[in-house]
Amino acid sequence: MTKQAIILAAGKGTRMKSKLYKVLHPVTGKPMVKHVLDNIRQAGVSEIVTIVGHGAEQVKELLSNESLFSMQSEQLGTAHAVSMAKEHLGAHKGTTIVICGDTPLISKETIENLIAHHERSGAKATILSAKTHQPFGYGRIVRDEYGNVERIVEEKDASFEEKLINEVSSGTFCFDNQALFEKLALVKNDNAQSEYYLPDVIRLLKEDDARVEAYTTEYFEETLGVNDRVNLALAEKLMRRRINQMHMLNGVTLIDPDTTYIDSEVEIGQDTIIHPGVSLKGRTVIGTEVEVTAHSEITNSTIGEGAKIKQSVVTDSVVGAYSSVGPFAQLRPGSDIGREVKIGNFVEVKKAKLHDEAKVSHLSYIGDAEIGERTNVGCGSITVNYDGQNKFKTVVGKDAFIGCNSNLVAPVTIGDGSFVAAGSTITDDVPEASLALGRARQTTKEGYYKK
Repeated sequence: MTKQAIILAAGKGTRMKSKLYKVLHPVTGKPMVKHVLDNIRQAGVSEIVTIVGHGAEQVKELLSNESLFSMQSEQLGTAHAVSMAKEHLGAHKGTTIVICGDTPLISKETIENLIAHHERSGAKATILSAKTHQPFGYGRIVRDEYGNVERIVEEKDASFEEKLINEVSSGTFCFDNQALFEKLALVKNDNAQSEYYLPDVIRLLKEDDARVEAYTTEYFEETLGVNDRVNLALAEKLMRRRINQMHMLNGVTLIDPDTTYIDSEVEIGQDTIIHPGVSLKGRTVIGTEVEVTAHSEITNSTIGEGAKIKQSVVTDSVVGAYSSVGPFAQLRPGSDIGREVKIGNFVEVKKAKLHDEAKVSHLSYIGDAEIGERTNVGCGSITVNYDGQNKFKTVVGKDAFIGCNSNLVAPVTIGDGSFVAAGSTITDDVPEASLALGRARQTTKEGYYKK
């Protein structure tokens, strides 16, 4: 039996009060609608149609080859939005799941269970429901004395007794695809808002004595729809808790999960220790037995096994196994740090490769450079890479020693095994196994202070 999905992502989201289109707001580093699409795909649904309206081009750019698209030029209600997908799915058979693009917390497991329940029961429609002690604002699931679903009643239309029902609709549904599009054509907009509502399809199916089911998820929090910044913050908190729990169960130590911020696509190896206040962002991959100490920020980077990142910022970079970075260091984009390298306090590295066992221990800038194996760069040394118009490269060979407060004015090459004396400014290449001095001659005027 084929499986299709329709993602509703055409609403403007005025309550977000944002220039950014609602479903593109990120939750744990990934746009909400991308969470929804990824969860659907992981649940085994291959053909997806996203209904777009406001911000259509941005949504299309984000989802590109992962979805088909249908345009809802006028927002006339959820049933109207779903009907836009007829151009792609109208002739299909099988199961179609309809889900909102602002519900990033509905997990792939819940989607799998919803589809399985729908297909196993032989229903024409299945509602994803949940139970809550605070049902205000949600459509209630009304069942008969035998527990069969009768209808969904909206808050504004519910009687006093119906408002006491604690089983609510999530706004996510499974349908028999042919029955869905047949009934969509019959939905009317004779209501206060003059809109075409998807729950009316449930009523029309029941009028034909079709079987309608509800699958009740254990996790009410999954049904949260993000309509404003308050909901966005809550979704972020709930998703972060889920992510952190997953990593801890996989063998990662989070000393204080409540203050650890890990994006959804981050990978972390076993026996890694993450201290409070750490942010791991984007597509970061962290190996086994790594330690990341308090308030470090790592973005789109790879950290090798056994490495230690101490109160530092790492962006778009690679840190090799058993290397040490920080405290208070910054690896800017393009930094490639080898094995057992030491990057010390207040060191900044940008677009540079440091080979195995190199050391830049403190207060240095290494930009547009290559530093050889076992080379030591002394305190306060700088690769002078920019002349105001162009960037140039510095190459330092292996087993070299760069004395403190040295300026290596690029383009320049320091040979293997060479020494640069402290306080030197080097503008010419230095051959292998040589000593380079570029200091002004010292002048001492004795007794000058007394004068």
